Amino acid sequence: MSERVLAELALLPVTLSHHLLLSLSALTTGILICFPLAVLISRVKGLQWPALTVASVVQTIPGLALLALMVPLLGQIGFLPAFIALVLYSMLPILHNTLTGILGVDPAVIEAARGIGMTTFQRLLRVELPLAAPVIIAGIRTSTVWVVGTATLATPVGATSLGNHIFSGLQTQNPAAVIVGCLAAAALAVTLDQLIRLLENAARRRSRRTGFAAVAALLVVLIGGLTPLISNVRGNGALTPVVVGAKTFTEQYVLAEFLTLSLRQAGLPALSKMSLGSTILFDALASGQVDCYIDYSGTIWANVMKRSDIPPRAVLLDEMTHWLEDNHHVKLLGSLGFENTYALAISEETSEKQKISSLLELSGRAPVLRIGSDYEFFGRPEWLALKAKYGLQFAEQRTFDPSFMYEAIRTKSVDVISAYSTDGRIADYKLLVLADPLGALPPYDAVLLLSPDAAKRPALIAALAPVIGAISDHTMRETNKMVDVERRSVTEAAMFLREAAKTVKAQNQ
Repeated sequence: MSERVLAELALLPVTLSHHLLLSLSALTTGILICFPLAVLISRVKGLQWPALTVASVVQTIPGLALLALMVPLLGQIGFLPAFIALVLYSMLPILHNTLTGILGVDPAVIEAARGIGMTTFQRLLRVELPLAAPVIIAGIRTSTVWVVGTATLATPVGATSLGNHIFSGLQTQNPAAVIVGCLAAAALAVTLDQLIRLLENAARRRSRRTGFAAVAALLVVLIGGLTPLISNVRGNGALTPVVVGAKTFTEQYVLAEFLTLSLRQAGLPALSKMSLGSTILFDALASGQVDCYIDYSGTIWANVMKRSDIPPRAVLLDEMTHWLEDNHHVKLLGSLGFENTYALAISEETSEKQKISSLLELSGRAPVLRIGSDYEFFGRPEWLALKAKYGLQFAEQRTFDPSFMYEAIRTKSVDVISAYSTDGRIADYKLLVLADPLGALPPYDAVLLLSPDAAKRPALIAALAPVIGAISDHTMRETNKMVDVERRSVTEAAMFLREAAKTVKAQNQ
């Protein structure tokens, strides 16, 4: 555990810097938008209800959903969609408190200011805003805590944040990573909250000294927090790193680290963008925001190409290769040598008790059984194909984070799960993968995809070419087991995979 904590702490300065930059950028923009808007609607009462209603509706949208919505709207991943979502999420408390503070100023004070000849602007600047300042700052304080917390959800849309620790820790059963990410986010939120509280107290007491001290402390936190990010940018110099993408489960984390190690070994700077959804990741590759990642032929065939027929494996790969090139200029460099197919799995105990070993036998028992899956499966064409071919109708469908799906079947919260054939937990949890005699599922060969720009870089292709055909099903299963069962780090597993791939290549030469 201590080694894992140290490894996460080594990554913390950069992730914290990204988190701070994202949060404060969004918060500052939210203030710049809401402050003049609140002043306007305090004068034009007819705009108050629409403005506050829109801000309230935005607030009701779950943070992760709001972040995910920004990706298709903007057509890109990374900082921008996360930034815009967080700006929208920051607005309600700032807008509401600023309006409340201005409207809460004693009318007699305003009338007195008018009586001594102050203009509307002078009354706003010298009377209303100073008196409303404590309430306004209280709104900024609330918004700050919300934004810092919600920014941890920016990881699935490709923005680096403290969520990198949390999401990767959940998927790889690494509590140290989750703890580091959560504690760092909490510490950042509390620190900013208390410093802004000083500003609030300074406004209430009209204490310039306390106000200056709070501003100085905020500047220290800002400069100190962003220093690792600035140093990292300078350290990279003019070199543009190769961006390696990964989806939201253990195998993808390991494979992304495996590719990153291969690129760095060849002298190419590389970094990973983890925990991206299938569609988001492919779109990011096609648009050049991600340079390479490993996908699965069945996923591309069914989800991206929208094909429901299932030709022989070689034909499928050939057609897919040409389709990717013709429609997206994406290069399929080759298959890694193993297949990780979607499959339905049940416990050996349930198999014996219910006499189920195939999907055909499952179909008759399904109405009294409960099925659990990751949060993508029930929306994928593969699930529709299984339902159509076998007439599957379960008593209950439940969705889990992939890291908890296997635990759900072990604790008998569900009877069936959508498993991955190379998952090391299948044997450890004593699960049986059900046969697919009607061939409802396409093959899921792991394939290496390159973006249009990456496909034009001979050095990058040369660095990654040795991984093609170098990994077997058994090797991948053992590698996943290292992380999911033996609780070893993703880096250790990737290094093991790299050595195994080297051995295979040497034997084939």
